[in-house]
Amino acid sequence: MNDAVIEKGTQHFAALVKEQMERVERMKHAEDWVDYSKLKPIIIGVCWGDGIGPIISQETQRILSFLLEDELKSGKVEFKTIDGLTIENRAKHKKAIPDDVLEELKKCHVILKAPTTTPEKGDQWPNIESANVAMRRHLDLFANVRPVKVPKEGIDWVFFRENTEGAYILGSKGIQVTDDLAFDFKVITKQGAERIIRMAFDFAAKNNINNVTVVTKANVVKTTDGLFLETAARVAEEYPQVKWEGWYIDIMTAKLVDPKRRTQFRVLVLPNLYGDILTDEAAEFQGGVGTAGSANIGKRYAMFEAIHGSAPRMIKEGRGKYADPSSLIRAGAMMLKHIGYPDKAEKLEMALDICGQYEKKVAITGRDDGATGEELGNYLMETMSDPELKSKWEHYTK
Repeated sequence: MNDAVIEKGTQHFAALVKEQMERVERMKHAEDWVDYSKLKPIIIGVCWGDGIGPIISQETQRILSFLLEDELKSGKVEFKTIDGLTIENRAKHKKAIPDDVLEELKKCHVILKAPTTTPEKGDQWPNIESANVAMRRHLDLFANVRPVKVPKEGIDWVFFRENTEGAYILGSKGIQVTDDLAFDFKVITKQGAERIIRMAFDFAAKNNINNVTVVTKANVVKTTDGLFLETAARVAEEYPQVKWEGWYIDIMTAKLVDPKRRTQFRVLVLPNLYGDILTDEAAEFQGGVGTAGSANIGKRYAMFEAIHGSAPRMIKEGRGKYADPSSLIRAGAMMLKHIGYPDKAEKLEMALDICGQYEKKVAITGRDDGATGEELGNYLMETMSDPELKSKWEHYTK
């Protein structure tokens, strides 16, 4: 046995333990939640991203500007374009987020982010970390919130996915010990688990939802998932009005496609990797990942994004203008709600449901046999301008 190889692995793991213990101390002394009502202006940073990102960003900002026309004129809200989060610039600096870009992000209060390309082993780019993962870590965006609602199917789910721990936080810090042996690492902390679980229970209690599902694989991954489940049991004691139960990720994945069972789930909270998988599955019920938005929330910053990729093939084939902006637009609705404009958010969400799930007067296929993103945007704004919007939505969803 090679003692030098073992020592290399030991030192690598010791550095990770030190790093994570320092992170625990930072969480123990985290600042309070930001109060958006006291900010003027609220600065919305827009990251245009890669591939179809600039196209769907432009459409989303156009729709948000339509809804926030008065606030933009009065200086209550301001859009700020954040350049430099392209794969080319990140590769040039060999960083997931270049330092100057990170400083610009920190000058914003909330961020609207289009898809960014994440390098894969063997492709043309250096092996840099996902910009999403890095942003969540640098801005401590610990809660990934993804609602999925399909009224005609009886589906009304809200997922609370932990964003800064689990398998992803150390995803680029594994070690190839020898040609035959590689390790990756997973980390769960009591503080990290508690804040996401508490957020899920708070949401359930405030919205009179008597149902929280905690998803792990604690029967096999006993230490980390076990801590997550133990923390849930402890937090649940503070919410006696909310019933909860633990489910394993494999059977949970199956039950989401069970018509008899899936409507019984409402609020789900789960570690990072399981959340990534389950929310993509859930999005298919709503029309696919191209239609689902996502919120990444921390106490000081928040980032709202599309959950799909940058679709470089669409750009390569000249089909960019046919990209569906619905996912980023839905993320924009979540952002409006987060910064204190729930009525505008509701109007946009109703229009998205009417246009995307019911009327479908404009259909996007991703090709020239369907509508462009701009045509969908015009359709949404026309629908939002209808004085009968709410009654029309209630008619379709009752």
